[in-house]
Amino acid sequence: MTHEHARLRLKTWLFAVVVVFSNVFGNYFLKRGMPPALVTPLEYITVLFHPWVELGVLMLIVWMLSRMALLSWADLSYVLPVTAVGYVLVALVGKVLLNEQITMKRWAGIGLIVAGVALVSGGSAPQTAHPRPEAAGPGQ
Repeated sequence: MTHEHARLRLKTWLFAVVVVFSNVFGNYFLKRGMPPALVTPLEYITVLFHPWVELGVLMLIVWMLSRMALLSWADLSYVLPVTAVGYVLVALVGKVLLNEQITMKRWAGIGLIVAGVALVSGGSAPQTAHPRPEAAGPGQ
């Protein structure tokens, strides 16, 4: 493995971690800050200024920007399954921090996600090798 390849792999994993955690906690903060019911469009706008909702929105902006960066160099077929581990963490955060009840059927689905992540992330490089464009000579 070349130094450049190792650097790209490390960068990919670091960004994947940022993508996963910013998504999980962005959604957690949104859920925590939302009132039980919103009826009018004005209520949806005013809830954006609640501190927990603001933090959730900020985290989801970080999620989107880091995901865009990650997708700029890593394969989509790699990024989406690897970052799907966020679904597992969302369930755990919901159970632990929000006291949500999770059925055995949901845990089974979460187990399948974990197995899929292990299969996808363990076997191949996070980026398809693309041939370098040939340097165009004079007159080409």
